[in-house]
Amino acid sequence: MHHSATPNKALIRQVRLCEWLDLTRSELEKLRKKDPTFPKPIKDGDTRQAGAYYVVAEVDAWLQAKIAARDAA
Repeated sequence: MHHSATPNKALIRQVRLCEWLDLTRSELEKLRKKDPTFPKPIKDGDTRQAGAYYVVAEVDAWLQAKIAARDAA
């Protein structure tokens, strides 16, 4: 995914985030529960079925922090 043209506050649907990270929905859920630093979703309503969106810049920053931690080890 190419981010240079992406607005800083752009949103990505949970379905697309799973594709981007190559995770199933349940794997994303496990990651969110296991890693408190993973960005929180923005819900499109109060119901369980409401769409979940993530801020692209937050996910990208999380990924960069994970890469930096890996490279520092």
